[in-house]
Amino acid sequence: MLRTNKEKLVQISVCGEITHPKNNFPRITTEGKVKFLPGTGGITYNVMLGDKACGFVADHVEPGVSISNSDTMNNNGLNILTSVGNTAKVISGDAKGDLGYVTGMHGGIEHVLVYFPKETLEKLTIGDKIQIKSWGTGLELEDCPDVKVYNTDPDLVEKMNIRVLEDGTLEVPVVTTVPAHLMGSGIGAITAHRGDYDIMTADKEAFDASNLGELRFGDIILLEDCDNSYGRGYLKGAVSIGVVVHSDCVITGHGPGVTTLLTCQSPKIKGVIDPKANIGNYLGILK
Repeated sequence: MLRTNKEKLVQISVCGEITHPKNNFPRITTEGKVKFLPGTGGITYNVMLGDKACGFVADHVEPGVSISNSDTMNNNGLNILTSVGNTAKVISGDAKGDLGYVTGMHGGIEHVLVYFPKETLEKLTIGDKIQIKSWGTGLELEDCPDVKVYNTDPDLVEKMNIRVLEDGTLEVPVVTTVPAHLMGSGIGAITAHRGDYDIMTADKEAFDASNLGELRFGDIILLEDCDNSYGRGYLKGAVSIGVVVHSDCVITGHGPGVTTLLTCQSPKIKGVIDPKANIGNYLGILK
């Protein structure tokens, strides 16, 4: 039984609007080519939770629905208080009342990403308001005080098949492990309470060595020697667990984005390979 302090956490509403896609400049690829591509924002009808995160003719594309607020302080609240797995409800427009789930946060653009079923996507429009029952900020694992939890709904944590071993180590199902030298854009961020950072793709041999081309949106992965305790950086022996939130990218230093879920400065998190370790399976979305 995974014991947490969830009964002490505050459930509080946050809200954002579906954003318009952002694309006001060309991308320069790692080969020096100039490309105009779909990217962040909007409603993506054919890029969904569970799809492969690599291979779309796109750059940083976000699955499902992307929301934010034009007011910076309000958007800070949306991004910091929201957790992966929180329930989301459409509160305006033709899809009013329909439900979905938060699947991640995308730093830099400061978007919260939300899954809705395809029938809901067809009713949504840019500008529709999405309200989230935020819950998870301050979550702690009572038997593992050295492990910090970020951006994770307490109910999702309980569904992730995490085991606490006798020595206090957490055993977490993951799809694969990623070496620290592949982590790029987002390193140096002052907090992991929001946003993500990217797995770099420019070195194809290194990327393929961990079978990262098969990653899917929602996959849970282990980041080796990565400390996300008070920001993001390299620390030998540290371990972080994250979820894949956006697609691969053509620009240097970028790639599939990873939002932090768990982190420890010592090797007290152990990954166990499980191809089904995806939040879509835990939330009952993927069949």
